[in-house]
Amino acid sequence: MCVAATFRAEKRKNRFPQCSARTPHERSFIYRRLIRPILELLRQGVTPEKLALSLALGLVLSVFPAVGWTTTLCALAALIFRLNLPAIQLINYFMYPAQIALLLPFFRLGEKVFRAPHLPISIPHIYRMAHANLWGAIKFLWSTTWHAMVVWAVLAPLSTVLLYYVLLPVFRRVAQRIGAPSRRWRLKRPEGRANSSFAAGAC
Repeated sequence: MCVAATFRAEKRKNRFPQCSARTPHERSFIYRRLIRPILELLRQGVTPEKLALSLALGLVLSVFPAVGWTTTLCALAALIFRLNLPAIQLINYFMYPAQIALLLPFFRLGEKVFRAPHLPISIPHIYRMAHANLWGAIKFLWSTTWHAMVVWAVLAPLSTVLLYYVLLPVFRRVAQRIGAPSRRWRLKRPEGRANSSFAAGAC
């Protein structure tokens, strides 16, 4: 009888196998939504160079001091530079709180650079204005916003280069560790330029 009970218990265990326990690190939101997708992109063959540039541009474009434009800017950058669109939009999604937090610093820097009068405003005030009258809020903040855009445009190129060279060795080490396909990424030359150079060499 004991043997029969043991057999039934083993049969039940085999029918419903236990799932392997995940570590708290693997269950975390950041790992599931940010780190794991990046690792999957490396495993799928996205080069560390392209991934580093995608994330560097995504980090810089996602703090553009005008709410509602970052998704379009990231998509245009991905198309122009032939970057990985999911990677750049993933960073854009996670950087939304940083964009809101950096609005006022960009506004204040714009006031100092252009010697504009101080505008006593806060993030909750901006949200209340936008919900009450969006077009009125845009007109009220227009000069402050474009001053901030100029400051961002001055800082963006250097920030992108610095982030790229910080992220690149990290992604190269991660790619080697997970056994990702190793290949170099280069910007492709336009067909017309390549053909003309070939013709010149032939002559």
